[in-house]
Formats: sequence, structure tokens, C-alpha cells
Amino acid sequence: MSRASGSFDSHSMKKFLLILLSVAGSAWAADPNQLLNVSYDVAREFYAEYNPVFAKHWKAKTGADVKIDQSHGGSSKQARAVLDGLEADVVTMNQDTDINVLAKGGLLPENWRTLLPNNSAPYTSTIVFLVRKGNPKGIKDWDDLVKPGISLIIPNPKTSGNGRYSYLGAWAFAARKYPNDEAKVREFVAALFKNVPVLEAGGRAATNTFVQKEIGDALLTFESEILQISRVFSPDKYDVIVPPFSVSADAPVAVVKKYADAHKTTEAATEYLSYLWSDEGQKLVVKHFFRPQNPTLLAENAALFPKIDLISVDEGFGGWENAQKTHFADGGLFDQIYAPAKK
Repeated sequence: MSRASGSFDSHSMKKFLLILLSVAGSAWAADPNQLLNVSYDVAREFYAEYNPVFAKHWKAKTGADVKIDQSHGGSSKQARAVLDGLEADVVTMNQDTDINVLAKGGLLPENWRTLLPNNSAPYTSTIVFLVRKGNPKGIKDWDDLVKPGISLIIPNPKTSGNGRYSYLGAWAFAARKYPNDEAKVREFVAALFKNVPVLEAGGRAATNTFVQKEIGDALLTFESEILQISRVFSPDKYDVIVPPFSVSADAPVAVVKKYADAHKTTEAATEYLSYLWSDEGQKLVVKHFFRPQNPTLLAENAALFPKIDLISVDEGFGGWENAQKTHFADGGLFDQIYAPAKK
């Protein structure tokens, strides 16, 4: 944002800033080929590579250039920023909750999930574990994560989508282990989070804590993030532990209609998201270790994406709205079970 200097009085300064904002807004709205993608943090590398691919496609289709800006952070913090006025043309998140809150705020249609295939999720992931080379603590499954002396790195479920998925994966595992005994399930999840020394705000911050600061025996995060670390950045320093059972993590996307309409970017924004389902888009999904929706590509990459018994948030928790209200709202189950860990 431009900043003014000089000897304006307070009233003059306010008027000047309003004029600047008005001019800036008009300039933005007049450019239908500039998009802002507000996304979650561990998707930054994928979209950094996808953007020029889409720009080439858009140029060939329309003859126009398109510029895509990115904003990344913890998914729920990003959704809140858009709700508070960050004028995203599209949002690309890792859970329905963070788009539903925008729909409830009047920024996009309530039926946004029906506007693109696969409930508007062009790819999926799941929660797996990254451990130090040789797996010195012998971690093989969720049961091992609650043992005394195990240090876990998990992003905060209050602010991070993959933190929520990690929590829900642990809860679903415990619910299978202790059917019809919620007290035991709570005890299990509480024990797991008691082993978490610090809750980072987002998934990338959690990765940095585990990888760069070398804190923790295991990192729980998206499979895509863990494969990126173990296969690209540090293949000799870590092992990947794939539990037999985990939670399915869909990554939904949506056009923020209110802002896209105002910017006159709706056509480009819609095509930007639709092209994620193209052959080129889906191949790029695989390259960045997300599970594609294209069944042929998924089958061809079975060695990269081993079959796991996956439970969806809809199946295990009655959907994201119910999961949010029950587990992650202020005073919800997460707040109740995590409180002892902070003492």
C-alpha cells in the first residue's frame, strides 16, 4: 500500500488515503487478468509451479496474459484474513470449514462444493508420520505416539488444517480401538497431545521446527509435505511411517465470487480452478506428492501413494461443520483435552 508523508493534518491525511484506496481499487477492478490466490502454507510450492502453467494455458485460450499472486499461511488464519477483507479471487484450502466460513459471510455461494468435480477438491492427501533416520523410537502406528518419552510436532488444530486432520486421525483411531467408550478416546488423544512440546500456527512452521530446529521424534503432517521432505530435500535424514489407518484430507477450492465479480476476474478465476482437473494440472498434483483425483494417474503411482484404510471427515465426524463445532470451537473437545498439556 502506498504511504504518504508531509505535513498533512489528520483530516487531510484521511481524505488522501481514501482517495489512494479508491484509485487503487479502481485500477485493480479494471484488470481482469490479475488474480490473488489465498491458500494454505504447504501448498505454496505446488501453486508456484502451477501458476505459470495456467498462465500459458490462459494465453493460448484467450490471447491475454494473466498474473497470479499468492498468499500462504495457516488455512484458518487465511480464511479469516479473507473474511476480514483480503480480496482473494480464489481460495485453495485444505478443509471445507475454511471455505464454508466465507460462504456464511456472503463472499461466495453456499453450494460452492457442487460447482466443481469431486466436491470441489482437485486432489487429496492424508496424515502420515516423518521420523528420524532409522526410526530410533520405533514408531509404527498411532499407538506408539502416546508412549511416554515420545516428542511429537503437530501444528495447532485451532489455526491449521493439517493440525485438525492430525487430531481427527488420532481421534478416529482411538474410536476404533475403544468403541463406545468416549472417555478412553479422550484419554488417548489427550496423551498424544501431551507429547507435543509446541503447537506451531501452521504446517510449514511445524515442518521447520522438526527439520531445521531438530525438535521432536516424529512430525505429523500431510503426506505431500512428508514426501517432499523425504524424497527431495533430505532423503538421507528421515524415514516415512505410513500408518495402516488414517484420515482422508481433501483440499477444496472456490472462486470468491464477491471479490472476483468486483475485480472482473470471475472468468479467469473459474478457469484457474477448473484447470486443476486437466491432465496437465493432475500430473503436476502428482509431482508435488498430492493424491490426484484422476483414477488412472492414482493407479499409475500406487508405489508413491500406498493404499491406506482412510476415513473421511463426513464418515467419521458427520462433516466439517459438526467436527468444527464439537472439537475445535472455543470450549470444544480440543480445548478440554489440551488444557492439562499446557501446565
